[in-house]
Order: sequence, then C-alpha cells, then structure tokens
Amino acid sequence: MKLEGHVALITGGNRGIGLATAQLFQAEGARVAIVGRDAEAGRAALAQLECETTARNALFIRADVTRAEDCQRAVDETLRAFGQLNILFNNAGIIFRQRNVEATTEAEWDATMDTNVKSIFLMSRAALPHLRAAGGGAIINTASYVGLVGFPGLAAYAASKGAVVNLTRALALDHAQENIRVNCICPGSVETEMIHSAWRAYGDVGEAARVWGAKHPMNRVASPQEIARVVLFLASDASSFITGAAIPVDGGITAG
Repeated sequence: MKLEGHVALITGGNRGIGLATAQLFQAEGARVAIVGRDAEAGRAALAQLECETTARNALFIRADVTRAEDCQRAVDETLRAFGQLNILFNNAGIIFRQRNVEATTEAEWDATMDTNVKSIFLMSRAALPHLRAAGGGAIINTASYVGLVGFPGLAAYAASKGAVVNLTRALALDHAQENIRVNCICPGSVETEMIHSAWRAYGDVGEAARVWGAKHPMNRVASPQEIARVVLFLASDASSFITGAAIPVDGGITAG
C-alpha cells in the first residue's frame, strides 16, 4: 500500500474530489481526517468511509477553514485521533460564475479569496510543525487550469487560483530542505456537485455536459477519481523528487 502508516488531513473532504481522495488514500493504507462546514454531508461521507474498512481510520471534523482557530482545531483533532500528520490536502474551494470584475461584489471577492487562498495559508501554517516533526511530508493544494491561463467571467476565481499556484511554489521553496514537498493540481472541469449546479443553471443538463466536455481536447470532463489518483501520486513516495509543481489535470485544455 502506497500510504501505509500515513495520516492525511483533507479539507473539502466531504464530497467531490476531497471525498474521492479520502477513499483512495484509505484504500492505500492511510488514516484520513476530512474537514468541511456541512455537518450533514460530513457525517454521510464519514459513514461511507467507515463502510469501506473494518478499522477505525476515518474522522470528520466540522470546521470553517477560513478561520484560524478552526484550522488549528482541525489539526489538533487529527493529532489527538491518529497521533501524527503526514499529508495535508488543501482542497476546499468555492466559485462564483459569470462574474467579471464589475459584476463581482466585494463580499464575493472576499469569500473567494478566504476560501480558496487564505485557507491554504491557515491550514499549512497549522500543519507545518507536525509535518516537520514527522520527518517530512506532503502538502497538495487544489488550484485550477484557470489559475494557469485565466477564463472570462471568473475574475475572483481565476485570481484566487493563480494565487494558489504561486503560494504553492513559495511554500515548496521555503520547506524543501525539511523534506516537506508542496505541489498543486490544476484540474479542468470535474463532475462534482459544483459543476452539476452550473449545469442545472444552464437549463439543459445534457447540453451543458456536452458544452463543458467540448472545451477539453479529450471531449469530456474528469471524474473525481481521476483527480484523486494524481493527488495520491503527489502524496506518495512515487513523487519523491517533485516539489513546487503545478500539474494540469485538464484533458489537454492548457496544452493549446
């Protein structure tokens, strides 16, 4: 197993990419703490994880990752439950669609930056001493292909994901000599509740799925499990000489 004996903390872990990653990490031998604001979704995700194993190796922590005290508590509860921390997957994120700068409210801008960027700062700050104490570890951040190339109508989201890419690089350089590797994934469209919400707003879900898929050279969107496999690679020793990387997982959309 690729993560035998490891403990991972995953924000936004109660659905979508986060839950798929928790399931894969668990299958590879890790104990996992998933963090989210939605207690009902968190309990459902935890029940799903507990059904897939006979050991007690999963924990749900209700927390708001835009708040420093909640981030510290999430780390502390993970340590109390499992005794160590080896992997941090900063995956929580939000998006406001069809918002150029003029259409974006100050509240939407602040919420986007707090959730997508500040949370990574706060969670990493809380986790780093414990990764160091474990002799090293891995931090993986969820950026987006939109953080590499931009996209119309997503001003705050694009700015936040661009910030994630460069925060990842800064963290990687600051902690490379401590055996703490920091990388980010840059997904294209992924079939999660977030995108299904956008498809419903489009009006015709089937047509929306076709339009979203057609933006990618592979002519489809990704599954959460496809993204999770890249996160596993970055969390495991298979990527032991990779740090500071922003890896597109986008069906070729940034290759053109």
